[in-house]
Amino acid sequence: MYGLIIEGIADAIKNKYGEEKWEEVRRQAGVTHTHFIAEKRYSETIVPQLLRAAVVVIGVPLSDIMGFVGNSFVEYVSRYGYERILRVLGRHVRDFLNGLDNLHEYLRFTYPYMKPPSFYCEDETATGLKLHYRSRRKGFLHYVIGQIRAVGQIYYNTVIEVEILKEEESLDMVHIIMLLKFDNSSYVETVADTTPNAENLLINSDVFFEVFPFHILFDEKMFIKNIGSGLMAVLPDLVGKHVDEIFGVTRPLVEFNIDNLKMYANNIFELESIDPVTSTRSTQGRLANAMDSLADDTKRKLKLKGQMLYMDDWQVIVFLATPVMENIAKMFDVGLYINDLSMHDSSRDLVLAGTQQSAELKLALDQEQQKSKVLEESMQQLDVEMKRTDELLYQMIPKAVADRLRKGEPAVNTCEVFENVTILFSDVVGFTRICSQITPMAVVSMLNGMYTSFDQLSEKNKVYKVETIGDAYMVVSGAPTITPFHPLYVANMAFDMLAAMVDLIDPSTGSHMRIRVGAHSGTVVAGVVGMKMPRYCLFGNTVNTASRMECDGEAMRINISETTKAQLEQYAYKFEDHGTIEVKGTGILKTFWLTQRPSDDVDIMALGCPLTVNAEDSDSEREGLSPKGKKTGNGQAGKKP
Repeated sequence: MYGLIIEGIADAIKNKYGEEKWEEVRRQAGVTHTHFIAEKRYSETIVPQLLRAAVVVIGVPLSDIMGFVGNSFVEYVSRYGYERILRVLGRHVRDFLNGLDNLHEYLRFTYPYMKPPSFYCEDETATGLKLHYRSRRKGFLHYVIGQIRAVGQIYYNTVIEVEILKEEESLDMVHIIMLLKFDNSSYVETVADTTPNAENLLINSDVFFEVFPFHILFDEKMFIKNIGSGLMAVLPDLVGKHVDEIFGVTRPLVEFNIDNLKMYANNIFELESIDPVTSTRSTQGRLANAMDSLADDTKRKLKLKGQMLYMDDWQVIVFLATPVMENIAKMFDVGLYINDLSMHDSSRDLVLAGTQQSAELKLALDQEQQKSKVLEESMQQLDVEMKRTDELLYQMIPKAVADRLRKGEPAVNTCEVFENVTILFSDVVGFTRICSQITPMAVVSMLNGMYTSFDQLSEKNKVYKVETIGDAYMVVSGAPTITPFHPLYVANMAFDMLAAMVDLIDPSTGSHMRIRVGAHSGTVVAGVVGMKMPRYCLFGNTVNTASRMECDGEAMRINISETTKAQLEQYAYKFEDHGTIEVKGTGILKTFWLTQRPSDDVDIMALGCPLTVNAEDSDSEREGLSPKGKKTGNGQAGKKP
């Protein structure tokens, strides 16, 4: 599969759905290439992978994707200089369709290894025609339909309606018959203007055979009656043999029989010898010997290209062919010389001109491929760095919020009201004393070990780490992802934090570290404010109250408000009274010690929430309870401690 096709798919998705959707499709498909070279061949599996991924990412049927990709491809190739080729294929739509099978032949020198489909028109009327489509690739029907419609609209200002009449599929071939409906009045004009020749000019058979040195004449039973002098030089024993025993049809994609040869009279045929050419002429001369040593069986196969015509007077089919020779080396491989080629066409000029330019073109192509390789490596490295940047950004700001900021939304627009969340604060007991007794680097090492442990626990318990200030650690549950189980997750987080202290050593005493933990539930405003050093922050009196719960607590104990206690009671946690405290701006609040988790025999699942948290729970919860916060006017509500 050439890169031109894949780049066309990428261009179509980018133009219709945006660059981000294409990148998502590419990653979903597992395609590492960030761009594709038009003349370079890639794995046949890339296109199916991209299309399957596009169905998942974009959410539309495969037939619709193939249709718009095929439609867009016509415009895409027009920007790369192929517009002129498409415009000169015919004066009317019918001319384009009747010559469609030969289109890929004109691109053979740029894309020599392409596997083109075959097209054949029949039952033409003033309102349309039937188009037969054969291909070795399956699943490209709607892609072809999209291209046909686009060509009709762009180049002929004609709307083409397509109806699928028949679909046949074998192990290695698909055959589709389509009814194309369009204004085909030019067909009527052609029929009306057709007049017989006033005079029939006779031509001698010897002259005819000299003009076409690579012709093949065979009867309806496929027996070869005559061959040209050029073909005689390399395959002298063809007369009297079955033509289908010597040659196979590579284009069009039809069975090699008389009916198909007559039916496809307007198509270019390409035959390839089944066995390698073994003419002794290929070993004459030193240059021939040198080339012969390099030639393998594939290179020695003779390819002929031309038109099949039924000669009614002779009761034979004549194949008016010329050999397909990319360069002089190919001629030596099959044992041909320049004087074997016809003087009356451009065969000799093409071979000689191609040889003179091949070295220069090969050098230019090698340089271009080297540049493309460097560019592709740079793009892959850029992709890796972008992933690292994304990972760092998503550690600082929730992904949904970060994506909104990327799209250019003002930071204040990300602020939302969350009606019910639970906030937890913790700090290290005696932190000032510890800092006075150890080195600054030891303080950093101590906090790093503690925060690393807490970060892992936050992932386990599905809480969002808001920030750290000195020895204070702040998390929230219920924002930015709404969940009815926020007090449970925070309670589990608190117990896990206390348990983790056993493994964290106080450098000043050698015993384990101790922390105070406090939690409170209520309403907050959450979002990103400002432009420099953006962080996802929480605002509101709930933040202040949660901070006071921690300040009023004791070492290795969990102090919670009455509000949080009321929400935890349904999960069978155990509590002790702690008394009351006065909170500025709120008044007197009752507080409680959270003393024990639910026992193992309590069925937490029956209460509607899992005791432990895993990734599957998080995904299902996120889908079922997506945030529906309300945007605030100024993005602030209260202050953060």
